Amino acid sequence: MTIILAQSNDPGLLTYFFQSNTAGQLIILALGAFSALAWTVMIGKAMELDQLYKLNLHFEAKINQATSLLELAGKKAFSDSIPYAALVKAATQSYFRAVEIDSSGSDQENAVSHAENALQRAVANQSLLYEKKMVLLASIVTGAPFMGLLGTVWGVMDAFGAIGLGSSASIASLAPGVSGALLTTVAGLLVAIPSVFGYNFLLSLTKKRVIELENFASSVADRIELEDTVSRRF
Repeated sequence: MTIILAQSNDPGLLTYFFQSNTAGQLIILALGAFSALAWTVMIGKAMELDQLYKLNLHFEAKINQATSLLELAGKKAFSDSIPYAALVKAATQSYFRAVEIDSSGSDQENAVSHAENALQRAVANQSLLYEKKMVLLASIVTGAPFMGLLGTVWGVMDAFGAIGLGSSASIASLAPGVSGALLTTVAGLLVAIPSVFGYNFLLSLTKKRVIELENFASSVADRIELEDTVSRRF
């Protein structure tokens, strides 16, 4: 059985890296940093959305067990770190503030309207938090291939420029510079391809969580209006 060993001078990524010009090497190092940043954002965002989803489910189950949402809000302070709790806190605080201003209680429908407005603002604020860092990831997805292309064009330009200034032109003298230049395009694609899949997944998940947020806000508004109607009857 014959085993063919690779020669020590066989081409490889490290060889191509050192064949790149200074600009190409800097671009490759920058792309490496962007790759690490993209993976950090993707993993961190996925973990954050999963954690918020679990906290929301736990909070929703908790308030569903309460007989009166308004009574529960009057006795307990809700945390802003849970998106659903932040919505309930904003709505109930606005409701109680409106009721307190209208001490006669003659226009409690206005209090419900204030609560609904507060819910809309809270949903918008929480949506921004859900979408946090997505712009950074989108920038990496868009910019990485262009940075790789820039390195390739620059490297090929240098390679042909060196050939033009030299006394002889051959494939052997041109190939190292071109292969080093093409490495930047490969690096750009290696950054962009995983990032675009991660971005699309996180974007879809974020939209789903925002819709869940809006549906919960609608149910809270309905519950406050119902409890307000019952309280006015008695």
